[in-house]
Amino acid sequence: MFLNKPKHIPSGSLTALAWRRFQKNKLGFGSLLFLCAVSMVALLGYLITPDSSPYANDQHLELGLKKPGFSANFLPVKRESAEIHSGFFSTMISGTRSEYQLIPVSTYAVRGDSVFFTTYTEPATQAMPMQVLPKSKCLNPVKKTFWLGTDRFGRDYLSQLMIGTRVSLSVGFISVFISLVVGIFIGAVGGYFRGRIDALIMWFINVVWSIPTLLMVIAITFALGKGFWQVFVAVGLTMWVEVARVVRGQILGIREKEYVEAGRALGYSNFRIIFRHILPNVMAAVIVISAANFASAILMEAGLSFLGIGVQPPVPSWGSMIKENYGYIVLDYAFLAILPGVAIMLMVLAFMFIGNAFRDALDVKMSEF
Repeated sequence: MFLNKPKHIPSGSLTALAWRRFQKNKLGFGSLLFLCAVSMVALLGYLITPDSSPYANDQHLELGLKKPGFSANFLPVKRESAEIHSGFFSTMISGTRSEYQLIPVSTYAVRGDSVFFTTYTEPATQAMPMQVLPKSKCLNPVKKTFWLGTDRFGRDYLSQLMIGTRVSLSVGFISVFISLVVGIFIGAVGGYFRGRIDALIMWFINVVWSIPTLLMVIAITFALGKGFWQVFVAVGLTMWVEVARVVRGQILGIREKEYVEAGRALGYSNFRIIFRHILPNVMAAVIVISAANFASAILMEAGLSFLGIGVQPPVPSWGSMIKENYGYIVLDYAFLAILPGVAIMLMVLAFMFIGNAFRDALDVKMSEF
């Protein structure tokens, strides 16, 4: 008689039970750990990038298109401008411009109060002439390694990828937030009040949904202008439709429950019933669709940047990095276009795995045996 007895489930809330289910999903939990690591990279930003200059835009044209693992010696030369001071949080958010300009050198020698050096040149080219600078303006040469090589402008590619992570995650977070605010409000109003209000809202939703998403994003981008914040708004204003339909469908069933009728009988306002008693019971479905929308926002931002109407240079974006380097795919520098493409793929896969794991964990029909 004990064959069908389920295993003991520790006491706890439904949220704790869902979290245990989520942890058992290896793909979902591993994807969450991956996104936590990526988020730390995006949060710390310029504090951990090899190139801490604003937008990781320190260019050395003579070092353009170098393979991963390339190393070169640099001579730090003090700039003519005044000293540059930058705080911890300012550096983390927007980077800092160093007091010293890094000049790639091939040879270096100190004679008295002067420093003699030749700028970097390929072995096959003609030797560069010797240059002289006062020793007081220079520091000792430093060796710098470009772990993922350089692009055609001689910028550190690893730093570009790391700062591009911040752009993709920012677009995802803010776009999903905008879509949740708009979608939950419209879906809740339509599903709860029904009647003509619901008919009008559904008509508007169907009209918006009939327009191709990418075309609408492009139209909004043209209306708001090209830029960093415009992409957030444009993507967010096109993803609320799915949220609104899901919330409306859930509320249509929940509004007939006994506790909703009890709230009306007690004289609670419609606002209180919707936001304090109904919406908490539809958040499971909203969380799942938010993960899918996050992945869609990353893809949409990359597509806009690839087309040149998204994030504008010099802000590094994975989509713009693919656009700048896709011509090298047929050459020996295919990694310049493949690496940001792989980063986009991993990020989207991670969010899809997390969404599927949350869907299974929040399914009340599932039980542990």
